[in-house]
Order: sequence, then structure tokens, then C-alpha cells
Amino acid sequence: MKSLSIIALVVVGSSICLGVDLPRSSPEAQGVSSAAVLSFVEAADHDIDAMNSFMLLRHGHMVAEGWWSPYNAQSPHTLFSLSKSFTSTAVGLAIAEGKLRLDDPVLKFFPDRAPADPSGNLKAMRVSDLLRMSTGQQTEPPRPADQPWTKAFLAHPVPFKPGTHFLYNTSGTYMLSAIVQKATGQTLLEYLRPRLFEPLGIEHPTWETSPEGISTGGYGLSVRTEDIARFGQLYLQKGRWQGRQLVPAAWIEAATARQTSNGSSPDSDWDQGYGYQFWRCRHSAYRGDGAFGQYCIVLSEQDAVIAITSGVRDMQAVLNLIWDKLLPALKPSPLAPDEAARTKLEHTLKNLSLRPVEGPGSPAKVLGKKYVFAPNSRKLEAITLQGDGNDGGVTLVARFDGLEQRIVCGRGVWQKGRIGSPNAVNRGLGPLTWGGLPEQPIAASGAWTTDDTFTAKLCLYETPFIITIRLKFSGQELQCNSEANVGFGPTREPQLTGRAE
Repeated sequence: MKSLSIIALVVVGSSICLGVDLPRSSPEAQGVSSAAVLSFVEAADHDIDAMNSFMLLRHGHMVAEGWWSPYNAQSPHTLFSLSKSFTSTAVGLAIAEGKLRLDDPVLKFFPDRAPADPSGNLKAMRVSDLLRMSTGQQTEPPRPADQPWTKAFLAHPVPFKPGTHFLYNTSGTYMLSAIVQKATGQTLLEYLRPRLFEPLGIEHPTWETSPEGISTGGYGLSVRTEDIARFGQLYLQKGRWQGRQLVPAAWIEAATARQTSNGSSPDSDWDQGYGYQFWRCRHSAYRGDGAFGQYCIVLSEQDAVIAITSGVRDMQAVLNLIWDKLLPALKPSPLAPDEAARTKLEHTLKNLSLRPVEGPGSPAKVLGKKYVFAPNSRKLEAITLQGDGNDGGVTLVARFDGLEQRIVCGRGVWQKGRIGSPNAVNRGLGPLTWGGLPEQPIAASGAWTTDDTFTAKLCLYETPFIITIRLKFSGQELQCNSEANVGFGPTREPQLTGRAE
């Protein structure tokens, strides 16, 4: 392993924001075919189940950018495990500042959380093992609500010698966050703000915290799509940004190199090796990625960065599309202008949209009627549809646990609003029930898909989640079904039946 002891201390300047807009350029001026990028975008729009945003940087210039409405450039997007790569960066900075060492034992930082008789393998576990996802644990430790996550991690069995077995381990990344906080006295968010976020121009980042008040590390960071692109460009530039060395080049090299073997399939981008919270890719690329398709892909040989947010079930399909459509489009020299293709590409990128709900049905004679539900685990008490019944939008009025929510569903369009309870806790697990969400912005669309069924889609556009609600009216009964596009567990909820009051 390359020694990092020679990394010079990173000089942390004042908290002046040095970020400026990334320069924009035509694709052809940076050696990229507009027609090829258009082919990628059209295929992503048609074949990928739910793309949210896409950005392509070439030679430091933004050559293509687009958001599928209601997703937009200004709104942050939760990164899930792409957060891990930012956590790794914080570790590298703390090492450079002499706050900790790569070979420090994990137990060194938590003597009060250690088991009474720690095993030899636990004693041997080091910071580098957490970074490489090679803790020696056979299963991922839990993150329970009733005890400190650090204590639960250290109590978990370590049957293998650390460094010998790869196990994707979000709890291990949480331990890196806890170690940074122990070593620096600051959460990851506080520590990275003047060192990374402000110099890159990443405004208003947020990071979920554990019950211990520690940034969750392995997930929970929310930033904009362009912020993802800036982070990738920083790594492409070996840690330099506008004349400053923000992150030591030696750390960039080590973090993105193959530190651990994790498979042998030549067709899988999850079998190409793992670095320090970065994945190696096919075609000599590397990436940070998060659940349901949050990507920061760095193609060093092509001097390119790709940032994507999405809500997909097949993450490999997105990468396959990049290798098939975009990789061949990155040429070594500028190309002749192609104004027709560029104009069509720009028009397509500006008019991307998730498909709103449309339907041929006529409104059932239920508008204004209140349907009441028997006590249930989701605490749904009542539903009423309100509207003029013609071409206007329909307002879905739902009461959960005494709290009324009014969701205006645009007819054939996305209508922005808000949803959720200010008292709900964001657990990072997605929409387990649409009535128990934390307060957040949404965009909603709805239509009578048949004469007796009103279908609504709720897009939580700071996340990848889209919830589809189907309300079927039959006599005095209302059958309510809801499901999410993606999730960490079951995405469909059991049907509930209400009766007209």
C-alpha cells in the first residue's frame, strides 16, 4: 500500500466561497459529438425507467446538462452511498492535517464503546480496513435505535482477519465519520464546509445525522447535480481547484486505485475492484455511486466527468448505456461544428420531463365525498377528492394520524407543492408510507385513468422516489393502493378499503 505519510498538510483558507460557474462549451469544441450525446439522452429517456438529471464535463467544460422535470438544477438530491466518497475525502484531509493515521486501530478512538474482551481481529481492524470495505466482518453491523451505532459496530463479530474479505459495509463508513468527528471535534458537514464545499461552490449541503449526532457518513448527503460534477472534476484534477491543492494528490491516487478485489466478472462494474469508498469501473474509470442510480463517474483517460441522478432498479443498465453511447463519443481532438445536432440536443435537454399521469376516464361522481378507513398501521384515516371534475387539477385530501395533507395533482402536468409531517424523522429509507414522510417538496400529477379509478403520482424531487397512488371507487367503497418506484424493501403497500361517510 502506498504510504500516505508524505502527504503535505493541506492549508485551509478562510471560508470565502471560491466556487464559480463551470465554463460552458459546445460539445464539438471539446471533442464530443452532439449527435452521440443526443443518442444517449434519447435512449436514457426511452429505455431507463426514471432518469432525474445528467451532466457531462469534458476538458473542464460543461458540454451537456439536463433535468427531467420536475427535477431541476437548483434543487438538491439525496446521494445515498455516493456520500461515501465525500466521507473518504474527509478522512484523507484529516490524515493530511495529522489528525489521524491510515493505520490507526479503530478501537483507539472508542475505548468507552469497546466490548469487555475484544477479539484479536477487532483489535487488528484499522482505518484502512474501513476505507477498503475489508473490516473482517461477515455481515454488516446493525444501526439500532436503542444504542450508539459505534457500540453496535464494535460488538459485531469479526470472524475474518481484517483486510482479507470484501463486504460492502455502510456501518463501516459510519465509523469513518465517527472517527473524523472524534479526531477533529467537528461533524463531517462542519469539517468539510471550509475545506471542500465552500471552495467548490457547493451551497447549502445537508447531511443526516445519527442519534449520536454524527453525520451518517455512508449515506445522507444532499447536494445539487452540478455539485456532484464539481466533486468529480476535483478528483479528475488530482485535488486541485482554481490554483489551490484542496485534497492531496497522493490521497486522490490511493482512494481511486484498486485497494481490494471484489469479483471477477468482466461484464460487471461492481467486480472491477474497490478503492477507499470509490468503485473501480470498466474502461479504466472510477466512480462514487449511490442506491437507485446516483453517479459521479470519472474517466481520467478521456478527461471527462459524468454526473447522474436517477431512480432506477437496474443500475448496471445506466453504466452500460454510458459505455455504449457516450464513451465512443469522446474524441481526442475538437470536432467540426454541427449546429443542427447541437440545436436539437439543446432543445431535447431543455424539454426533458418525467411522464405525468394521463387518462381517458371521466370523473366518477365522488368528488367532495369523504371516505373513512378503519384503524390501520399506516394511520390513514380519510381521503377526499376535490376539484371541478373537468379540465382542472384534482386535490387529493388525505388525513393521516390527525394531520390533513392537501396534494394538488396537475392534469397532464406536474404541480409543485409540499407533503409530509414536520415531526416525521428522515430515516434515509425512502417512502415506507406516503403519509409518514418528513416535510419536503413534491410535484404531483393525476388523472382518471378509468371511469372509476383516479391515479396520482407524487414525485419527491429531492429524492429518487415516485409514489403512485390508485384510488378505485366502487359503490360506497374506496380501494386505496400505493407503491413506490424503488425502495430498500417492499415497494408496494397492502390495499386499504374505506367507506363513504
